[in-house]
Amino acid sequence: MEEISIEKNKINKNLSSKNALELLDKNDLIDRILQLEAHINQLKNIIKKSEADDRKKTKRKKSDRPFDFANCQKRHILLKFYYLGWNYHGFVEQEDTINTIEHYIFEALKRSCLIENRETSNYHRCGRTDKGVSAFSQVISLNVRSKLIAENQENINEELSYCKILNKILPRDIKCTAWAPVNDVYSARFDCKQRMYKYFFPRGNLSIDNMNTAAKYLIGHHDFRNICKMDVANGVTTFERTIDDAKVVCLKENSQEQSGYDMCQLIIQSRAFLWHQIRCIMSILLLVGKRKEKPEIFLDLFDINKCPSRPQYNLAHELPLNLYHCEYDDVEWIHDQEDTIIVIKTLQEDWTNNAIKAEMIKNMIDDLENNLSSDDLNNYQANCLIQGVQSKVYQPLMKRLTCASLENRIKHLTKKRKIDIKTQSN
Repeated sequence: MEEISIEKNKINKNLSSKNALELLDKNDLIDRILQLEAHINQLKNIIKKSEADDRKKTKRKKSDRPFDFANCQKRHILLKFYYLGWNYHGFVEQEDTINTIEHYIFEALKRSCLIENRETSNYHRCGRTDKGVSAFSQVISLNVRSKLIAENQENINEELSYCKILNKILPRDIKCTAWAPVNDVYSARFDCKQRMYKYFFPRGNLSIDNMNTAAKYLIGHHDFRNICKMDVANGVTTFERTIDDAKVVCLKENSQEQSGYDMCQLIIQSRAFLWHQIRCIMSILLLVGKRKEKPEIFLDLFDINKCPSRPQYNLAHELPLNLYHCEYDDVEWIHDQEDTIIVIKTLQEDWTNNAIKAEMIKNMIDDLENNLSSDDLNNYQANCLIQGVQSKVYQPLMKRLTCASLENRIKHLTKKRKIDIKTQSN
């Protein structure tokens, strides 16, 4: 038996031999044929995959071929974007994360070969929105590729569809809505005449009249060192700003029936704002709306002699804040009609999804309220908009512990040689 097994192994090792094949029985021959067919199919698949990889490599080499910007015409433009900032770490690019609005915008600009790189694009941004903050009218200025020669760049209808090109690459919650041709030195930051922010919030049991009265005290030129986050370490040592307009309105202002679920908004306009200025303003306005502070509290906070250091209070939540409009002189925005319809459809989808969620939650609240005897149920909608732990016993702002004064911050940083007060300007 051993000899027969050894002989069979020898035959299997040399199946190309006709004599060896003749010694195999029918079942062995069938098995061998099936093995060979399977091996042939395997080889065919390997060859197909190799050919496909070769085609991909060839295509990749062509696409990886550097775009020749040297032979391109360029023009300086403004680009207007909206974005829902709830899931991003702010607008400005950061070293420790790529999850910023600016990162995705520049990724789209480079992938579409509209710019070669950020450093050579003559780039400026209008605003620096923080983590979680949204915008309907963020504007940037930069040099981009043009398909028109310099002498023919006034023929806008023949220009590249900048919005459509970018929107094919950008995430669905970041979209370009318009562009505008401007001269080569025009800056989205320095040529912006006015910025408007909106802060959305539910009425709850807030006194909208008290909040609106308080907002009127903001209008004019004031020192906001007690109503912002002082950025002294970066050289900002002057905190005077001019507020052009500020008001608190309810979106159902003319409705006779009021509800704690009515949406309201702070609308505030200025040429420039300080770091966290609006969220500080809104935090105080919410306290005024809850009748814990008088509307005149802003006058006390503006008075540096009376209030030399900022009282300790929490910021309002970032989610409802929106950079809503940026004003420029002599700018004609160009909207791609076809692309605008696509963007509107995307926003309508987002609205539908969120409106359904909101209505579903509202139905649950209504059902639970039917089990309560109290009619005072509109106390809680706006409570979550002031961040941090809320004290059970309210401490008035002017009686709270205070942060370090501006003078002490400057003295401390100057001593550590982190700033030179003689060379700093706002």
